[in-house]
Amino acid sequence: MVKTNRFSLTLESLARLAPRADENHPAAGLAVPSLNEVLAEFAPLPQAALLLGLATDGLPILLNLLDALPGPIMITGDEGCGKTNFLRTIASSVNQTNSLNEVSYLVVSNNTSEWMDATHSGNCEVLLSAHESDVVNHLHAMVEWAHSNRGGGQIYLLLIDHLESLITESEVQQDLRWLLLRGPSRRIWPIITINSSIAVSDLYRPWLDAFRTRLFGSIENDRLTQFLTGSSHVSFASLIAGFQFAMREGNDWLPFWIPALE
Repeated sequence: MVKTNRFSLTLESLARLAPRADENHPAAGLAVPSLNEVLAEFAPLPQAALLLGLATDGLPILLNLLDALPGPIMITGDEGCGKTNFLRTIASSVNQTNSLNEVSYLVVSNNTSEWMDATHSGNCEVLLSAHESDVVNHLHAMVEWAHSNRGGGQIYLLLIDHLESLITESEVQQDLRWLLLRGPSRRIWPIITINSSIAVSDLYRPWLDAFRTRLFGSIENDRLTQFLTGSSHVSFASLIAGFQFAMREGNDWLPFWIPALE
C-alpha cells in the first residue's frame, strides 16, 4: 500500500472518529500525518507551490505562488481552532522545501514566543511583535521592494498572526492595504489569521473585502460562518479544532487537514 493511500485511509478514519472525540479536547488521540511524512511522500513539490494541507483523499492542496489570482489569504475561525498552528505549518513547509533565494517570509505576531523555531531558519527574514515600531519600517520596505519587482524570481510571504493586533496601529494601515491589494501580483503574499468573532465587527469588516480566499477553521456560531462565507446554508461547527479547515471549491466547501508539526 502506497503512502498516499495510507494518508487517505487515515484522514477518512479521523473524520469518522471526530464526533466521538472529547468535547473539551476535540483533537485528543487523533493521529494526523506529520508534515515531515507529507513532504517526504510528495517531494519534490512543483516549483513555487506552497503546501496548505491534505484533502480527505490524501492528496496535497497546493497554492501556486506564481498565480496572483487567489489574492491574499485569510485564515479565520474561533479562538483555539488552530489558526496559528496552520500559519506555523506553512512556515515550516517553506523551511524544508525552499531555499532562501526562492521563498522567504516575515512574521508579525502578538505572541513571538510561539514562533521562536522559525528564527532558526534562513527563510525567516525577521520575526516582529505586532506592536514593535519597526513593523512600520519593514512593511514600507516590502512595498518599496514590490514597486521595483516586476517578474523577479524571489517570493516573499507576509505572515501576520492575529491581524486585529496589527491594524489598530494607524501607521501601518496604508502600506498594509497596498500589500493586500497589489502584493501577490508582485510576489508578496500576505497570509493572515483573525478570529472570526473579531472579523465581523464593525472595525474590521472593511478589511474583509481584500480577501477573496478565506480558509475556515471551526466556528460554533453558524451566523458568523454565513456572514464570512456569504452562504446561507453552511456550517463549520463540526470541523476538528487544531487540524481541520475548509475552503471553497466552486460552489462547494472542501474540508482538508493540516499536517502535524513534530
